[in-house]
Amino acid sequence: MKKLLNIFFTSLLFFSFLTLTIQANEQKQIIGVVGAVSGKVKTENRELKTGDKIYLDEMIISSVNSGAQILLLDQSTFTIGADSEVVMDTFIYDPKKNDGVIVANVKKGSLKVISGLISKKNPDNLTVNVPAGTLGSRGTEFQTIVDKKKTQTLLIGPGKDNTLGLRPGAVLVANNKGSTLLNNPYSISTMQKGKAPSQAKKITKNQLKKFNKKMKAVRVAKLDPSTKKELKKEIKQELKKELKSLGFTKEEVKVLVKENVKKNKKIKKAKLDDKKNKAKVNNKKDKKKKAKVDKKKNKKKKAKVKNKKNNKKKKAKVKGKGKSKKKGKVKNKKKNKKKAKKNKKKKKKKKKKNNN
Repeated sequence: MKKLLNIFFTSLLFFSFLTLTIQANEQKQIIGVVGAVSGKVKTENRELKTGDKIYLDEMIISSVNSGAQILLLDQSTFTIGADSEVVMDTFIYDPKKNDGVIVANVKKGSLKVISGLISKKNPDNLTVNVPAGTLGSRGTEFQTIVDKKKTQTLLIGPGKDNTLGLRPGAVLVANNKGSTLLNNPYSISTMQKGKAPSQAKKITKNQLKKFNKKMKAVRVAKLDPSTKKELKKEIKQELKKELKSLGFTKEEVKVLVKENVKKNKKIKKAKLDDKKNKAKVNNKKDKKKKAKVDKKKNKKKKAKVKNKKNNKKKKAKVKGKGKSKKKGKVKNKKKNKKKAKKNKKKKKKKKKKNNN
């Protein structure tokens, strides 16, 4: 009986705790929705699933080989990589003016940011704090990795001459020792505590592999064909609910959702165009390399042919000299024989004379 009472009271306490946490969450400010989850991703008091609401000041924690994509109300996209801790410190958004401020804090791990409507109007109003300094977005897509010793920041794009006429992207990497502006796609800067950020450099293949590895789990979740359509529907529905709860009319909600879809399409097109341009550049480089290699091969072949011809000529000369030497020797032998015969005859004649 005592055991049953204990179970009853513990279950009551558990459910009361759950109701309190739900009420607390409802009182908190909603800033976005979970768009995709892969592996184990949680906050300090709950495990996250696709479609869950995200509240201000919640720490989002991803375990190893896990990640999540957060869709904020201003249509910004925050992708949290593996083994990461990220907090949304500030989110102020006026949907009627598309104005506001976003401040995120990366304690460790990796965060990829695609800026939304707030950055579109005011590019300086999106900031990411890291242990070594701050990252100021200028309306773009970028990724940062926070390790114990350093913070590496990569500007993904778009670039200055993008085909869609999008605002050229840039990220200001700064601390109290100095600053570096990343304004060329796939440029990188490293920042350490007590040191000024390094100058912008083009990312190496190994560095890019490291950045991609951090987002690998989330990329798998996004590309899963069985859940992709359902995921999109859920995200749209959640966005509509959130926008309606904030006082938007049906027409305003439709416009915002359409803008979000258009923006995603533009980003996809921009990425495809960048890939195509890179492919073209790589093809040109490959053609040039092949042309150089072919030239070298042709030169080597010609050199080999010349060497063969020269060697044949040399051999022919050597043979000719050998033959001429042999002929000379044969002639000399014949001459010497004739001389020897003549000398014998002369000696015989002399002897006969002397005898007579």
